[in-house]
Amino acid sequence: MSTTSTRVNAAQDPLQKTTSRFSRDGLVHWAKEQYPLYILIVLLIVAGLSTDAFFTSRNLTNLILQVSVIGIVALAQFLIVLTGGIDISVGSVVGLAGVVCTLAFGGVSVPLAILVAIALGMLVGLLNGYFVAFRKLEPFIVTLGMLSLARGLVYALTEGVPVQPQAEDFRKIATTTVLGFPLIGLIWLALAFAVWFIARRTVFGRRVFALGSNPDAAFASGVPVKPTLLMVYVIAGAMVGFAGFLLASRVGVGTPTAGTLYELDSIAAVVIGGASLRGGKGRVLGVVFGTLIFGIITNLLVLLNVSTFLQDAFRGGLILLAVVMTTIHFKSRRKQTA
Repeated sequence: MSTTSTRVNAAQDPLQKTTSRFSRDGLVHWAKEQYPLYILIVLLIVAGLSTDAFFTSRNLTNLILQVSVIGIVALAQFLIVLTGGIDISVGSVVGLAGVVCTLAFGGVSVPLAILVAIALGMLVGLLNGYFVAFRKLEPFIVTLGMLSLARGLVYALTEGVPVQPQAEDFRKIATTTVLGFPLIGLIWLALAFAVWFIARRTVFGRRVFALGSNPDAAFASGVPVKPTLLMVYVIAGAMVGFAGFLLASRVGVGTPTAGTLYELDSIAAVVIGGASLRGGKGRVLGVVFGTLIFGIITNLLVLLNVSTFLQDAFRGGLILLAVVMTTIHFKSRRKQTA
């Protein structure tokens, strides 16, 4: 009996060692992937030491309100970047959706305004996706044209004057809190979870990653490349349109300049989060961290009364740093894989 027990333990011991080694390796690999989280933690420490105003409830609430809208736009940008594309029209579409949903029937109905904003975003996404997927045009050129078209329509509809909605509860979503946390922030996190689920737990998500990694191989393996690419742009457009409504709700008016430079901010958040602009690589959690990093830096610079021009320089420098870090990260991963 003792001999049998010894043999069983001897057989199990290598298995336990192998399992332990794999778990350690997995933990080490996971830790190496979390550099956006480390940047975020260091940034929070620096912000807390730099000014006492940062960790006040009022400032943190404002921070969540500021990053939530651009966070939703960054999620939309993330889906498009996964396919190897890019959308530089998101900022103009945010402005157009905010103005149109405010103008719709005088902005008397919030549910109607939301539907109009989402439908408009989906229409823009459908147009972008059609030209990219079925006409084989470059995403940058297509969305560059849409950027000009959408922003031009905004100024044509408003003549440069903010549009005031008639609905008394138009700002309710932006001003409501749940247990002290802004509702708009919960909406952002819920959408982040939805995008994560789509990307990681559905056949459609696997097709998106395959499409971004190698379109030819994806097509050869039976992936419907064109419909998948079109659907990505439509889903992203819906989120951008909804973000346009949320921004108008937060501000209280449909502003013609709303969404300006959101295309750069969203791309920066995606890149800082560790996604590859070549497509096929990226994590939703990284996008959330990237959005927070970008928002905290902007918020901290405002609290420190840093010049607006220097703020732009910091933003540009951060984007360059993120690109360099991401490039180094992917090169090291390729070497390890080889």
